[in-house]
Amino acid sequence: MSEKLRLYGFNNLTKALSFNIYDVCYAKTAREQKDYIAYIDEQYNAERLTGILTTLTEMIGANVLNIARQDYEPQGASVTLLIAEESLVPVGQTQLAHLDKSHVTVHTYPEYHPETCLATFRVDIDVATCGEITPLSTLDYLIGSFDSDIITMDYRVRGFTRDVNGRKLFMDHEIRSIQDYIDPNTLLRYDAVDINVYGANLFHTKMMLKEIDLQNYLFKTDVYELPPKIRLEIMDNLRREMIEIFSGRNVY
Repeated sequence: MSEKLRLYGFNNLTKALSFNIYDVCYAKTAREQKDYIAYIDEQYNAERLTGILTTLTEMIGANVLNIARQDYEPQGASVTLLIAEESLVPVGQTQLAHLDKSHVTVHTYPEYHPETCLATFRVDIDVATCGEITPLSTLDYLIGSFDSDIITMDYRVRGFTRDVNGRKLFMDHEIRSIQDYIDPNTLLRYDAVDINVYGANLFHTKMMLKEIDLQNYLFKTDVYELPPKIRLEIMDNLRREMIEIFSGRNVY
């Protein structure tokens, strides 16, 4: 937003961004599957996720009020940040209160499918802000923070505010597509599809990686150790898994 809107009173608009990523891996044996889950649990534990969300909060110009985080057994982690648009400044015996308290949350879901030898790691990040803050500017940072084969994003603006003349405003910034907030070089690597409901201020984008480098999907296995036929079979399984997650239905 290049210029701030002149509003009457408080900006009641709520902006909610839901960011989901999927990372797929080929893990044939039970030991490889177990090692993969352990690797993911170590790479994306509550401490690292807290760092990612704290940086995200700084990027949107908000301040952290409270952090709650937890690692789970046998796997997974969750982090929740309560945030405010402005810092809390003590004044005498009182504390400035803010109605624009919002939150950022992240949850991880590692899992594997023995029949297809595929392991999938999902990260769900939800950012809810009030007022002038919009979380869309953090998308490049979020995409770069994870190995993302499939990405789904939902952005919704709810409520209304008023301008100085009392006219209702149901949106305080221009948006055509979530893709407009993603680096063009990043978009070149993905197939991207929009499903937008402009009348409801609801925007949905999903992305799937175009090119697969098999070595990046093998866990503790060198691609040249596998016969060509097995390589093709693994590639087919990986692509099928990605297409079904991307489409949101059992295609095969």
